[in-house]
Amino acid sequence: MTGQPQQAFAFLHPGDPFPAYGSVSESLGPIAVGADLSPATLLAAYRRGIFPWYSAPPILWWSPDPRMVLPVGQFRLHASLRKSIARLWRQNRLEIRVDSAFSTVLRHCARIYRPGQNGSWIVPEMQAAYLAFHAAGHVHSVETWLDGELAGGLYFVNIGQAVFGESMFALRTDASKIALAALVAMCRRLGVETIDCQQNTDHLAFFGGHEIPRSAFLAGLQRSTIQPQPSWRFAPGDWQRLHPALAT
Repeated sequence: MTGQPQQAFAFLHPGDPFPAYGSVSESLGPIAVGADLSPATLLAAYRRGIFPWYSAPPILWWSPDPRMVLPVGQFRLHASLRKSIARLWRQNRLEIRVDSAFSTVLRHCARIYRPGQNGSWIVPEMQAAYLAFHAAGHVHSVETWLDGELAGGLYFVNIGQAVFGESMFALRTDASKIALAALVAMCRRLGVETIDCQQNTDHLAFFGGHEIPRSAFLAGLQRSTIQPQPSWRFAPGDWQRLHPALAT
């Protein structure tokens, strides 16, 4: 006998704690069902490497094993994108902004469907939840503006030195990739070592993402979430100085 079998998942009421690591199955499905999407619940979830993902009620909570991560020191900015960024900078057509159009970025990301899912996971309730989490200072957008118009971007959750990439969109070619490169450059400047990407995709692997065991991810997460929260305020002049980092 090897002890108690793992539960398939936990049923949670609002305010209930999330299950302890190892008490439920982590690889084949959600680890918890229920709870709510308040900022306090989201903060508690992300601190434990858990995130919500569902297209219709009830709320499903996930913590996959293995976990996809992007070490910022291993980010691969490919030659064609590097040249595109440099050209746009020279032509004064590119601007990177943080949190200037967060709700718009969220709405655009809500139109993106994940493979195998019939609808968007960023349902209206999720949008409202992340707007509140943004107001609490834990969610930010990175935006690519081309020729004075929003062309693409992404949003991410930040707790301490932990960064969790959530979703991205593009209205023009390479706009979301430029936003990702900008986020990596900011992370390098702020001392953030890893961007959590949650699940494996060829797109993220193309930029240097890879899978690690959930146990290793959680060990690093425990260290990073207790660090001081960085400031994501970058002035236009800061981006000009960050340009060499974008082009490495």
